[in-house]
Amino acid sequence: MAHTNVLVVEDESIVSKDIQHSLKKLGYNVVGAASTGEQAVALATEHMPDIILMDIMLKGEMNGIEAADAIRKTTNIPVIFLTAYADESTLAKAKVTQPYGYIIKPFKEIDIHTSIEMALYKHKKETEVLKERDLLYALVENKDHGKDILFVKSNSRLVKLKTSDIYFIEALKDYVIINTLNTRYTVHSTMKDIEGKLPESEFIRVHRSFIVRVDKITAIEQPNLILENDKKVIPIGGSYKDDLAKRLNLV
Repeated sequence: MAHTNVLVVEDESIVSKDIQHSLKKLGYNVVGAASTGEQAVALATEHMPDIILMDIMLKGEMNGIEAADAIRKTTNIPVIFLTAYADESTLAKAKVTQPYGYIIKPFKEIDIHTSIEMALYKHKKETEVLKERDLLYALVENKDHGKDILFVKSNSRLVKLKTSDIYFIEALKDYVIINTLNTRYTVHSTMKDIEGKLPESEFIRVHRSFIVRVDKITAIEQPNLILENDKKVIPIGGSYKDDLAKRLNLV
């Protein structure tokens, strides 16, 4: 529990502080507190918490349901809704985002503790099932294609991705972001693991936090390289310069 990171999303300052106090008292680590949907999405991406407590009725342009939906599309972070409204209409809208629970206001510390622990357990088991499924897909796919195909999780389904469509991969704490020209996929993995799944002849590690597809490099402007089409600028790490020079046809 001491290592469980929680993001609190609540627009009432007093209520937010009360929740944070209860979480800390229960032994959880509060990594951040947001008061708007937009701020919640930003903090979720930045901190990648283990779980999010999300008030449904946030003030502003993005409510809690919309924020949870945006977070679900790019991450695999479980969300528990906080709400004073238990009517069918609100719950019908909320369940579309596949939350891991609801806590009805006013609530007690035991409600928070029970909901979080149940949600984390459910999320852990679902993740284990998905990993097993991913492995089976990978085994089947690799029989026919080798390393030119990856399966990545997107919106609760597996999407087949050609490695030739990948521009670069970026590290983000315990996650990596696989970037194509128009799409980003956030995967719970390590750079070393992803690097091992990519064709060695087509990709190169140019920085501690970046792997790029060699044929997408359009220019080098030390200490950076530029990728074609989207003009993405990637830093070149000092310890990777020699390997990059050997891979490129320099004249």
